[in-house]
Amino acid sequence: MTSPQSPAPEEFDVIVIGAGPTGENVADRTAAAGLRTVIVESELVGGECSYWACMPSKALLRPVAALADARAVAGSREAVGGGVLDAAAVLARRDSFASHWQDDGQVRWLRDTGIELARGHGRLAGERQVTVESEDGGERLLVARHAVAICTGSRPVLPRDVAGLADARPWTNREATGAPAVPRRLAVVGGGVVGVELATAWRALGSEVVLLVRGSALLPRTEPFAGELVADGLRDLGVDLRFGTEVTALERRAVPGADGPDGADPAEGPSEVTLTLGDGGRLTVDEVLYATGRAPRTADVGLEQVGLHPGGWLDVDDSCTVLGVDGAWLYAAGDVNHRALLTHQGKYQARITGAAIVARAQARPLDTERWGAHAASADSAGAPQVVFTQPEVAAVGLTLDAAERAGLRVKAIDHDLGAVAGASLYGDDYRGRARVVFDLDREVLVGATFVGPGVSELLHSATIAVVGEVPIDRLWHAVPAYPTISEVWLRLLEGCRG
Repeated sequence: MTSPQSPAPEEFDVIVIGAGPTGENVADRTAAAGLRTVIVESELVGGECSYWACMPSKALLRPVAALADARAVAGSREAVGGGVLDAAAVLARRDSFASHWQDDGQVRWLRDTGIELARGHGRLAGERQVTVESEDGGERLLVARHAVAICTGSRPVLPRDVAGLADARPWTNREATGAPAVPRRLAVVGGGVVGVELATAWRALGSEVVLLVRGSALLPRTEPFAGELVADGLRDLGVDLRFGTEVTALERRAVPGADGPDGADPAEGPSEVTLTLGDGGRLTVDEVLYATGRAPRTADVGLEQVGLHPGGWLDVDDSCTVLGVDGAWLYAAGDVNHRALLTHQGKYQARITGAAIVARAQARPLDTERWGAHAASADSAGAPQVVFTQPEVAAVGLTLDAAERAGLRVKAIDHDLGAVAGASLYGDDYRGRARVVFDLDREVLVGATFVGPGVSELLHSATIAVVGEVPIDRLWHAVPAYPTISEVWLRLLEGCRG
C-alpha cells in the first residue's frame, strides 16, 4: 500500500530503463505486439551510440578514409594533392550526425511508434516496479504487468592508481567524440578499439598524437596481424606509438603567458597536462584521452531491491532473462550483460528480448535452443566488429587462438589481400591480409578476419558463413564477382579444401 506521499502507481505492460539503441529496439518490439510500453531515460533519447560513440566517431573517421582512398589511386592522388582535411567542416558534419546533441527526432520516433517516454532516472523499487526521479525532484512509480528490461549500457572506466587524474580532467570517449576544436597535442592511453580509432581521427585532423599502450600489441582480442597492420598504419599517419608504457601521474596546469593570470584555475583558461610515465619520463600535451575499458551502468538502478549486487554486470541466459531473480520478468540487454559490447549486438539482443517478452505475455513457450527465436546465439558464435582505422579491421567469430582454447580442431588459412585483382584496382600498393579459421571436424568456418582498406564491406558475407555454418563444399559455389576484393574468398576456400 502506498503512503500519502507516494506517487500513484502507473501501470504498463513493459518498462524499459534506458533509451539507447538497445532499449529503443526492445520497446519497438513490444509496442509493435500491442503491449503498452514506456521507456525511461535520464539523458538523451538515442543513447551513447547516437551522441558520444558510434555516430560521431564514424563521422570523424569517414573523411579520413575518403581522403586516403583518393590518395591511393593515380589520377585522383594528383587531384587532391597534398591537401589536408578541413577540420571545421569535419567537425560540423560530426555535429550534424550527433543531431547537435538534441534528441527531438528520437522523441518524435517514440511518439510515432506508440512508445511512452518517462524523463528521469529509473530505479527498480521491487518486483516489476520502477521509480522515476525527474530533474525537478518529481517522482513517478511505474508498474509492469509483464516485464522490466534494463538497457542502461556501459560507461568508460578510468584507472584508480593514477595520481592527479581527477584534477587533470581527462577525456573519455564523450569528450573525444564531441570536442569543439582540434587539440594541438593529444595523448591517448589505451590500445583497444576506441584508442586506435580516435588516435586515427584526431591525427588526421591535425593533432600531434601520442598513443600509450601498456601491453605489447594493439587490438589484443583480434588476430595478431590485425594489430600489427593497424600499428603500421598509425605510424604512417604520424602517430607516436609507444608500447610497454604506463602513466603514473597527471597534472593539469595553466599555460604560462596565455590568457589569464599565472596560477589561475586551469578550468578558466588555456591549460596543458603533463603525464608522468612509468619509466620516469614526462610528456606534456593539451589533452589526454583515456580509452581503457568499460563498466556497466548498474550502480544506481535499484538492483539491491531485487537481491542483486549494484554496479556489476548482469548475468542473463540466452533470452536475456536476468538470472538470480525469482520469476521471468527482469531482462537485461546490451552492454549491461557483458555478452558483446557492440551496438549492433545490443540491438540483436533487443530483438531477442522483445520476442521473449511478447511470447511470455502471450503465454507461448520460448524457443531457446541454439539459434532459436528466443536465443541470442550469435553473441558467442558470430559477433561481427569493424575497427575503422587505416587500414580497417573487420572480424567475426573466433580467432585462431580462441578456437584452439575452445578445444576445436582448426587450421588457419591466410592470404595476402594485396594479391587479389580487385584490391590492386581499389588502391595502388594495397596492403592487407585475410584469415579464416576452419573447423576440420565440421568443415565449416568459425572465424574470419580481414585487414585492409575497404574490408568492412566483406564482413557480412563472412558473418553469414560463420553464423549459418555453411559447409565449405557449398560455399565453394558462392561465386565472388570479378574484379572485387571479395575474390579473396576463392583463395581462402581453396586453402580449406586443401
